[in-house]
Amino acid sequence: MQRIRLKLYFLFIFSFLSTIQLRAQEQVVDTLKPKTTLSTLDSLGLIQFDTTVRKNSEHVDKIINYAKNFLGTPYRSAGMTPSGFDCSGFIYYVMGNFGLTLTHSSYGMAEFGKTVKLADIRPGDLMFFKGSSTKSSRIGHVAMVVEVGPNSIKFIHSSTSRGVVIDNFVGSKYYIPRYITTKRLDYGVEEIEEDLD
Repeated sequence: MQRIRLKLYFLFIFSFLSTIQLRAQEQVVDTLKPKTTLSTLDSLGLIQFDTTVRKNSEHVDKIINYAKNFLGTPYRSAGMTPSGFDCSGFIYYVMGNFGLTLTHSSYGMAEFGKTVKLADIRPGDLMFFKGSSTKSSRIGHVAMVVEVGPNSIKFIHSSTSRGVVIDNFVGSKYYIPRYITTKRLDYGVEEIEEDLD
């Protein structure tokens, strides 16, 4: 009888520990899955954008202006130089010029920085998208925000078909359904808020 109790006790403990381990693994997997915060074209109209007038830090302005120097650069798969960039290679190259070391993959870059709500997006933030398939849940594209206005979130990126360009996220039938998340990197500077009173 004692053997049966002992076996049941160990079976209970083993089952309990297995359940805890499985839950922990599920939590790790859930944290690695990108969270879709915008899934339909109609959702964009429901977002309340932050209307606080902010002046970009000089550092962020320098990064954006430097990135704009490469407008028109052709797309090149795995490209990381001004002779041709892929999307992550472009961001990697631009940020590297300012001492920020990132990985050369859009998925890996999404691990850096602080997650930002779409309504709180600012110039210098990195936007992450699915690749060409809207059915995917994996990050496959990255872009840097260069301008935010009442009806615009403009970002610079290396497009497979057009090279380095600036596109407007607001109203985009291509990028809205592919949007996954936005990250804000620590540029080591504080932003300046302007008082309009």
